[in-house]
Amino acid sequence: MRRARTRTLLAAAALLAGLLGGGGSAAGAGGTRGEALVHAAAAAPQNAAEAENCDTGTSLPPRQQVGARIQEIRKRGYLIVGVDQSAYNWGYRDSQTGRIEGFDIDLARAVARSVLGDPDKVRLKTVATADRVELLRAQPRTIDMIARAMTITCDRLEQISFSSPYFKVSQRVVAPKAAHARSVAEALGGKRVCAALNSSSHSELKADPHGAASVVTPDNQLDCLVLMELGEADATLSDSSLAAAMVAQDQTMELAGESFLPTYMGVGMSKDDTDLIAWVNQVLVDWRNNGGWQASYDRWLRPVMGDPGPYRPW
Repeated sequence: MRRARTRTLLAAAALLAGLLGGGGSAAGAGGTRGEALVHAAAAAPQNAAEAENCDTGTSLPPRQQVGARIQEIRKRGYLIVGVDQSAYNWGYRDSQTGRIEGFDIDLARAVARSVLGDPDKVRLKTVATADRVELLRAQPRTIDMIARAMTITCDRLEQISFSSPYFKVSQRVVAPKAAHARSVAEALGGKRVCAALNSSSHSELKADPHGAASVVTPDNQLDCLVLMELGEADATLSDSSLAAAMVAQDQTMELAGESFLPTYMGVGMSKDDTDLIAWVNQVLVDWRNNGGWQASYDRWLRPVMGDPGPYRPW
């Protein structure tokens, strides 16, 4: 892995009402601002020099030792995890059960099982893409960690810490099949391109617009799918995991052109919580070795993404 820059009517109603948010055992804030211009680290640096300074694969060594954050979680009796509720098969609210489920949710429950002995001792707090970093930096904090298809970038590593990578991703473009885009340049050039605010894709478009005529930046990635369906955006830039989820949700969309800027996803945590970071890294080692990662992939992602080989970070 090189160092580098790196459903849907309900969602439409939520977007138009500005209500995306709230869920799990505890609700969180969402909303749409509209337009605006283990091992851990990967990159969305602005230039080659910054890329050289960002290690794409190191975090704290896996270790389970009770420190201040683990003590606080155990005293409280539950783990608080920032998640998505609209990323299909990653973290999404099942319309039949009302539960938030997906690959990232399985990971959050694995951490709760390890720390508290019960996978159900977790409160899922839905957070917007745009707010993830600030929630981990805020004092007092209202979440312990974020498991929300979050890519590890150099900029984020200056502000928060990450677990070891648990998934490989890259940047991909989603566009309507009717556009017949054969390359990234064709899909983005002269187009209204959507990327969630403060996402790694947003950072990439700020560094290199790829010929985009304008950039639309809602708070959450699913909003980009809705905006394309409403004709208010022509294409979306996202990481490959969420891009595949969009195509699975709407069969009029497709992945356009080549993938680029390979990187990793990790669990976001505060820099202060070194005991929790190391603990989560041990959970990831165990989740891989006991077949949990594979079982979760087979359940949620294999139908859309196929062979898991390209996505394993080990």
